[in-house]
Amino acid sequence: MADYEKLIDAETWAFIERTNSFYPPDTIDFTIEQQRAIYDRMCQAFHAGNPHGVSAHTGAIEADGRRIPIRTYRRDNPDNAAVVLYFHGGGFILGGLESHDDVCAELCDRTGYEVISVDYRLVPEHTHPAAFDDALAAFDWTAKSYDRAIVLAGDSAGGNLAAAVAHATRGRARHAVGQVLIYPGLGGDTSRGSYVEHIDAPMLSGRDLEFYARMRAGGRDVSGDASFAPLADTDFSGLPPTVLITAQCDPLSSDGETYRDALVAAGGKATWIEDMGLVHGHLRARHTVSRARESFARIVEAVKALGRGEWPY
Repeated sequence: MADYEKLIDAETWAFIERTNSFYPPDTIDFTIEQQRAIYDRMCQAFHAGNPHGVSAHTGAIEADGRRIPIRTYRRDNPDNAAVVLYFHGGGFILGGLESHDDVCAELCDRTGYEVISVDYRLVPEHTHPAAFDDALAAFDWTAKSYDRAIVLAGDSAGGNLAAAVAHATRGRARHAVGQVLIYPGLGGDTSRGSYVEHIDAPMLSGRDLEFYARMRAGGRDVSGDASFAPLADTDFSGLPPTVLITAQCDPLSSDGETYRDALVAAGGKATWIEDMGLVHGHLRARHTVSRARESFARIVEAVKALGRGEWPY
């Protein structure tokens, strides 16, 4: 098992402890409403404020009789080479437009691209494939509304949705030019790699992952469903250039390596960066932890490069 006292530095421990201070013991056994309230309070406490010169407009997409809230971020002096479609994390149960508001605003500011944040439906009220359907509808709307390159991005559960959309749309005339997946859960083999070595990692444990997957599936058999677990796909050809950024101290880290290998074996472009000593959820630490700050800079550069059709890897 991993020795986190050696792997994780003091700055990151301080971030972990501050995050944990919002959570009573056994929060996973709380009601969903209670968990959401705790998560929202925690995200608000970490909100770094939005950069000067970035405006945010909240609206909605109409799709199949339902309304999908979105928030669009624009910089005063934009770079119109690309638009970023961003899906937030939160285990498919938590989060929304507010939880990742400052992340999306900063991504817009530092790339110059418009960023569209999608408030997809959550579990348990809406089990799979509701979130995927909303993500796909958001892609369809973006493809119709913007005559520019589309970069898919997301963290954790949102990384899963970004990849699922990339798989579903790869054969279309309008498809993503790239995807940046931040510590995504892609449905890898839970009997090996980081799933075993980091089963008790700070911030996200194997028990957490089992809970989220069970809730999302809603009791149905989802084996072989690439819209639930992109690594369940049998064909990895034709996917857009992909940058995977994972945290070393995270049970999901091996998914980055496995997905990269699958894309490369199918003739695609993919790179996997495992950020050493970092933990799941480290986007919120980008202003207080040096390693997380460097990781966010890599995320920004990846989004920027893919939007321009560049592959510096």
